[in-house]
Amino acid sequence: QAMVQQDRVDPAKGSTILRLSNISKNFGAVSALTDIDLEVRAGEVVALVGDNGAGKSTLIKVLAGVHQPSSGRIEFCGQEVSLHSPSRALELGIATVFQDLALCENLDVVANLFLGHELSPWNLDEVAMEVRAWTLLRELAARIPSVREPIASLSGGQRQTVAIARSLLLAPKIIMLDEPTAALGVAQTAEVLNLIERVRDRGLGVIIISHNMEDVRAVADRIVVLRLGRNNGVFSPDASNQELVASITGATENSVSRRQERKIGHNNELGGSTA
Repeated sequence: QAMVQQDRVDPAKGSTILRLSNISKNFGAVSALTDIDLEVRAGEVVALVGDNGAGKSTLIKVLAGVHQPSSGRIEFCGQEVSLHSPSRALELGIATVFQDLALCENLDVVANLFLGHELSPWNLDEVAMEVRAWTLLRELAARIPSVREPIASLSGGQRQTVAIARSLLLAPKIIMLDEPTAALGVAQTAEVLNLIERVRDRGLGVIIISHNMEDVRAVADRIVVLRLGRNNGVFSPDASNQELVASITGATENSVSRRQERKIGHNNELGGSTA
């Protein structure tokens, strides 16, 4: 079974891969998503931000084929599609790395990368899998000491790298990352952010969910805010913290805006005293 699907034609950089129009998802009487619009292009990172309960994880699960939308339209590479199962999403080229990573700690890097997609499963081709693993990790400039190292001995950043590399083996067009830098130290976070940039440079569309605004600004080309299951603005990475927090919380009056006002007031006083 060939790991990389050679017959796929990669979309041109900047072209729209994924477009959501008026996507809604109801769980009984509860409306988790309402009329969500989203567009992801090849070679760009879109950050999905919002408070807890904003609908970010539900939207990711809709795109991963876990939940089916109650209404709305999903277009993938210009064609309307139905993501009726996770296998259908993977088949189209939508890969997801969930927050728990779903790695087997007792297995080594190679075994985790190819788990469920082994080369020659009836007569494992260990050499080919190891070579493919090394090649991919070298392309990503990953800092993994050995592909025969068990996952249990790797750091949080290295585990995230393995999870992302595993999703890339299926040659996706879009990769979705749920809280990729959560619970990581400073060096490990920088390692993962560098990896996200390298994935983008390969021409993939990347969707990241994150609560860390600094991480979002570091890698995102666009920041999409969800609030209470609805779109609440699209921002550039240059947007101020005040604008983002106001959009996420729905309140223009908050600690960030008050601090900003005090800072402006203090600067004005200093300016007046020197005049």
